[in-house]
Amino acid sequence: MSKHDSSLSKEQYNLLKSFKKQITQPHTSSIAKPSEPKVQTPEQQQEDDLALFRQQMQGVQKMDAGNIAKIEHTAKKKPDAQTLAKRAAAIGPMETDDTLLSDTQAMLNPVGSQASLSYRIATLQHKVFEDLKAGNLRWFEAVDLHGCTVEEARVAVLQIIQMAKDENQNVIKIVHGKGPEAILKTYVNGWLRQHRDVLAFVSAPEKQGGTGAVLVLLKRSEKNPKFKQ
Repeated sequence: MSKHDSSLSKEQYNLLKSFKKQITQPHTSSIAKPSEPKVQTPEQQQEDDLALFRQQMQGVQKMDAGNIAKIEHTAKKKPDAQTLAKRAAAIGPMETDDTLLSDTQAMLNPVGSQASLSYRIATLQHKVFEDLKAGNLRWFEAVDLHGCTVEEARVAVLQIIQMAKDENQNVIKIVHGKGPEAILKTYVNGWLRQHRDVLAFVSAPEKQGGTGAVLVLLKRSEKNPKFKQ
């Protein structure tokens, strides 16, 4: 088709020529080039991650600490004589009721408040007794006799011994105190020497109560069906 073709005007011819030029030689700037990935430094990446985290956490509220249950670990308390006396009354007669502990020996042999108590049967091994004196034998249970009457203390001593036997344990601690007259200390000293299940007792090491407490070694309970193999 020539420019002198009578069917096309001059303006149409120029427009057609412009179209052909765009087709044969397209303008490279009109085609968008794919963008290259942006290289980030570790610091920039960390900032972007932090910004994304903050965006995701919008609207999230901190949990009220009052709704969290607190778990408290309390130290094991020594039962007092009054508690053991009430327990004895509630459960009725026990094997301990057949154990007679006379007060005569105590009244005839008073001990001083700072005196160190010591007793063992003749057949007890020396090493076992020395371990008891050193506090190396772990005691099962302890009873505190502070503030109780002589009768309450007697019941408490019998109860704590029976509790240990029921659990097949053989070491207990009795806290008798060391007041000026050492009344309970004197009675405990006399009672333990009479009890058929007591193999030995000594004043506790200083860190375990000193002369205000005794560690008691008991016979093992051989007839307890709970611990038969």
